[in-house]
Amino acid sequence: MSSTSVFVSGASGYIAQELVKQLIQKNYKVVGTVRSNEKGDSLKENLKAAGLQSENFSYEIVKDIAVEGAFDEALKAHPEVTIFLHTASPFHFNVTDVEKELLLPAINGTKNALQAIKTYGPQIKHVVVTSSYAAIGAFFDLADPSKSKDESDWNPINYEQAKSNPHSGYVGSKKFAEQEAWEFLKNEKPNFTLSTVNPVYVFGPQAFEIKDRSQLNTSAEIVNSVLKLNKDSQVSPNLTGYFIDVRDVAKAHISSFENKEIIGKRLLLACSAFSTQSVLDIIRNDFPTLKEILPVGDPSQADDWKKLESEIKNDKTKELLGFEFIDFKKSVDDTVSQIIA
Repeated sequence: MSSTSVFVSGASGYIAQELVKQLIQKNYKVVGTVRSNEKGDSLKENLKAAGLQSENFSYEIVKDIAVEGAFDEALKAHPEVTIFLHTASPFHFNVTDVEKELLLPAINGTKNALQAIKTYGPQIKHVVVTSSYAAIGAFFDLADPSKSKDESDWNPINYEQAKSNPHSGYVGSKKFAEQEAWEFLKNEKPNFTLSTVNPVYVFGPQAFEIKDRSQLNTSAEIVNSVLKLNKDSQVSPNLTGYFIDVRDVAKAHISSFENKEIIGKRLLLACSAFSTQSVLDIIRNDFPTLKEILPVGDPSQADDWKKLESEIKNDKTKELLGFEFIDFKKSVDDTVSQIIA
């Protein structure tokens, strides 16, 4: 039994649930924040149903991370916590006020978490912030062979550009929230060290059994949307980008505090390129019963993408982590197997 207690903000999110699951599997004690008792109880029940030690998970209610002092009471109640994993951040595009609903919650949520740690969690030694490739570069750069990105890059988007539409708002929210964290470390000189995890499109199965197949979390919906196609459907748009499996994203968060070499680093998580067509190709090839009801699309599009991909230079990240990433085929297969189970 590990005596270490880990705090996970936004514990009911797609990445966070996998993170909580892996932490419990490794015998850590976990305190999560959720927006309601229903979400907290559901996560605890899922852990128990998966045969894990649900008694090692507890939760605190934080309804709005953007409210000043949002994490204060939760941290006061848990002086045993020594690691803080900040995954909570808005990720949706159905907004009317980009600044109010995306930018400020992300930036202020990060600021509130770090200020609470400094004031009420002096025993916390390390913080990991879940950032994104969006903080490093533009997503359309992933389809530009003239572009390359590594762990040192920052997306050039400015605040005014970020306010212009929901997609830019999400991108800006990740950049400015991460910058807030590094600036806090520099200016406030707290007791804790910092690292960030910056994944590209995140695929892979949900941490627990799926209760609602109609809409899956975030990037995972890309695979689910392909399964909703019928024989006569067009594969449009043919989304292209880089992927990483959610299980590797969670694993990287844990490595970020277990491995002292990662302190002060940004981890750029990317495995390989994908297209919507390549998702379809894998499903048709590996699931004969689905082949009969899904469209063929244009298989040549998957190959075309491989010639167009930009270069993500994340050798430093791979060296620091020291484990092989789950490949795209396995990620898609595992996701589909779970959805159709």
